[in-house]
Parts: sequence; C-alpha cells; structure tokens
Amino acid sequence: MQLGAIFMDQAVFNVELPTADAEVIPGVPWGAMEAFPTPAYWAYQVYARRLTGDRINYKLGATLKEEVGACLLGGHGIPASVGLAAFHHVKERGAFGDQPPSEESLLEWLKEPLTIDGRQVRYRFATQKARYLCAALQKLSAERPPLGSGKALRDWLLDIPGIGYKTASWVARNWLDADDVAILDIHILRAGLLGRFFESNLTVERHYLELEEQFIRFSKGLGVRASELDALMWLEMMSSPATVHSIMGMGHHAPDSGSRSRPKKSKANPSQLSLIG
Repeated sequence: MQLGAIFMDQAVFNVELPTADAEVIPGVPWGAMEAFPTPAYWAYQVYARRLTGDRINYKLGATLKEEVGACLLGGHGIPASVGLAAFHHVKERGAFGDQPPSEESLLEWLKEPLTIDGRQVRYRFATQKARYLCAALQKLSAERPPLGSGKALRDWLLDIPGIGYKTASWVARNWLDADDVAILDIHILRAGLLGRFFESNLTVERHYLELEEQFIRFSKGLGVRASELDALMWLEMMSSPATVHSIMGMGHHAPDSGSRSRPKKSKANPSQLSLIG
C-alpha cells in the first residue's frame, strides 16, 4: 500500500493507493504516487484537487450555443487567448441570441481586430470559422439537441461542418460534465503512452473512439471521473513540456519509482485550461 498526504490548513488527509506493482487495469501498473506521470500520480492529484476545492472548471458558455461557439472558435492552431477573445467579441455582437446571424455578419465580426493584453490581434481562419459557426447556430436554433448523455450530444454535434470528435467531445464534456466522452489531443496521448494505458500503435486521427474507450476504462480503474482526469492531465502535461519531452526521449515507459518527482510547473493561464480542443 502507498500512503500519501493532502494538507488543508490545519488538517491532514491520508490517501492510500495500491502498491506500485499492482495493476490499475490489466497490464498497467499503478507506479509510484510521487512519480510523474504514473497512474498513481494522477489518482493522487485528482483526490487532492477534490479535497482542496481546486477542481478544474471548464465550462465556457452560459448556453449551449455559447459553449459550441467558444469551442469552435478555439482549438488547434488558435492560441487560447485569441479563441476566447473572438468568442466574447461575437457574443457582444449578439451571435448567440434566438435568431442566428448570417455567415456574412459572423465573418465581418471575426475580421474585426481583437484587443488582447493591450495589443490588437487578427483572428485566423475567419472565413472558415464563420461558415462553421453559422451552420452550428442554425442547427442549434432549428433542432433540439439530445442531452441525455455526452455521447448522444457528441454524435448529434458531429453532423455540423467543422466539428469532429475532439471538438464535439469537448462541447459535450463541458456542457454536460460528461464522463462518457474524452477530449483527446497530443497531451492526453502522451500521458497515455507514458502511463501505458494507450496502445502505442493507435493515433487520435484514426482511432479516436478506441483511444477514448481505453481512457475511460483507465479512469474507472483509478476510481476517478473521466472528465476530471482529462482536464487535469491536459493541464499538467501542457504545463510541463520540458519534463514530458525528457521522459518521452527515454521511450514510452512510465517511471516506476521516485526517480522522477513531481515537476515544477509553469503557471497555467486559466483561459488555456478552458480551450483545450
């Protein structure tokens, strides 16, 4: 048994986890609790955030339209600060009201300069994103999306141009706090390879659903929520690039002992945490 401690003001809470060589799921050892990024490390971090009230808040919008808009305007190739600024920019112009705006209006708004930290920035992919956002808002205005599960909402969103599995899962996780979907990107893929709970021959682009199934199975083995684990992994992997690259350079083997202690993490931008797509 491994014993860890979580400190809260004057109180100390003990966390007991299985031994390092015990298996979370078949073929995946827990590893040492203090060794980043073992399964035991992730479990401890999730429990610590729960107890200290430091759970990650990832919802972006006040309505589903806003959530879809924020996720569509962020994501791959777009800095988080720019994606959020674009979202708030079109929101202020009424993009997410009852009557969806035209593609031309959205394009005009997205082409307007954004002010970020006192400087003006242009939004990339304005033409493409205006088309996608217009289609999404029209569908959301005309139809009633299924909200019974993350997968049901995710599958419904996949019919919208420009929305793939990752973005659709991102919206579903954020809006429904869903644990039956996972947001898989390079950071989660690396965590899975290092933790040995992803098969190394699978890629996000070609095997999203298989990797998602493996991630959810792993989270259940740890006894934590997939949504919590996904957000935490992304934050820590993104915040520790030098440590991650160093470990990856040694091969896809998670450390079994305390030889790799918890990394020094750079301070994460809260907006980056939200825009992980």
